[in-house]
Amino acid sequence: MDQWESLLNYKIPQWYEDAKFGIFIHWGVYCVPAFGSEWYPRNMYLPTTREFAHHLAVYGPHAKFGYKDFIPMFKAEKFDPGAWADLFRRAGAKFVVPVAEHHDGFAMYDCGLSDWCAAKMGPKRDILGELAAATRKEGMVFGLSSHRAEHWWFFDGGMAFDSDVRDPRHAGLYGPANPRPANTHDTATPERPDAAFLDDWLARTCELVDKYQPQLVWFDWWIHHWAFKPYLAKFAAYLYNRGAEWGKGVAINYKYTAYPEGTAVFDIERGQLKGIRPLLWQNDTSVSKNSWGYITHHDYKTPVSIIHDLIDVVSKNGALLLNIGPRADGTIPEPEQEILREIGRWLSVNGEAIYGTRPWLTFGEGPTEVAEGAFTDTKRQAFTGKDVRFTRKGNALYAICLGWPEKEAVIQSLGCGRGLWLGGIDEVRMLGTAQPLQWSRSNSGLVVQMPEQRPCDHAYALRIALSNKD
Repeated sequence: MDQWESLLNYKIPQWYEDAKFGIFIHWGVYCVPAFGSEWYPRNMYLPTTREFAHHLAVYGPHAKFGYKDFIPMFKAEKFDPGAWADLFRRAGAKFVVPVAEHHDGFAMYDCGLSDWCAAKMGPKRDILGELAAATRKEGMVFGLSSHRAEHWWFFDGGMAFDSDVRDPRHAGLYGPANPRPANTHDTATPERPDAAFLDDWLARTCELVDKYQPQLVWFDWWIHHWAFKPYLAKFAAYLYNRGAEWGKGVAINYKYTAYPEGTAVFDIERGQLKGIRPLLWQNDTSVSKNSWGYITHHDYKTPVSIIHDLIDVVSKNGALLLNIGPRADGTIPEPEQEILREIGRWLSVNGEAIYGTRPWLTFGEGPTEVAEGAFTDTKRQAFTGKDVRFTRKGNALYAICLGWPEKEAVIQSLGCGRGLWLGGIDEVRMLGTAQPLQWSRSNSGLVVQMPEQRPCDHAYALRIALSNKD
């Protein structure tokens, strides 16, 4: 049995299947310029970009002021990991995934393989270690993400003109700065990371496992390049064995086809699915439409759109990993705090219909179509009161209305003649209200009389007690 075959015995841990909602954190040196997006470090060296023009106008020539010169400005002087973890818990998150290293090559932890890290420069704090301790203290699961794979080519623009990327004294941050492949999603591209880079990638990732014991390791997309394949199997075996030693369930997130089905947890960036996936999957997205890291001109999503996405994802056997982007001083922008608090308020009423649930016979019903695939998170129309999503737990079926149905809700999937459930119904309640609701059943569906007052905003969960009685 080869290593990949042995990984087919992997089982997704129950904590992950139950958790449903986590917080992603993009925080790094790129939040100092706070312009464009977290790809500022790459784009500032590409002459055709607005980041390049902005950098020249504000900071001057790249040979005199490069990306490395932002590091002393990244002080994190107001960073309070306990306050962050308290906010995430109040938001209803069950797991937390900070970025350990983004494409820029600056590690946000105490890295033994590089001096270019937050413990030795900039904040001079082990950001990841402090967050791990605070997260676990609040009862949440700690994970981390690695975007190191893309570093093979991330700073290649700076090699084409007079910039500090070409200075060998800074190779520890900028290197290897190889030409970016013409198509970074093409696994057959001839450009490849060499053995030294791949060995370093594996060593850094295993160091993260040993130092911080993450129960979830999230990888960005370029690990699906064919050169990484044997290293991915080695890393999975390493993490899964370490998890067994710790007595903790662990998981890996991957995109596209990096890992074979059943060996890790599939992740879709800024996207969803049209139907139920048999195995747990994840949608990673951000509170902002235009950046993952902190910038000064965010285009924020509304809390209701995020809550509706959470419900839709969970109904299809998924989990939502929602990103925020703190400022350079370590404060979380106020609009992002309020979005998290609003989600928390909704989950405090309706969490029973989310946490620990599993998909029902169908994910839902209603007129609003959800686009499928990556980078589709802003393409759907707003949900309506006729859009319903289902989850289940034991003999409880939750029908979550994604808008207020006015006087009555009609759940067509529960019609007594042609519905998906032809057994009995004992009772119908709305989460957040004290009394059972009046209901009737016909061929057209289950008809539920709405209470006079709404128990919350954004979406409304009916708890339907099912029985096997005819």
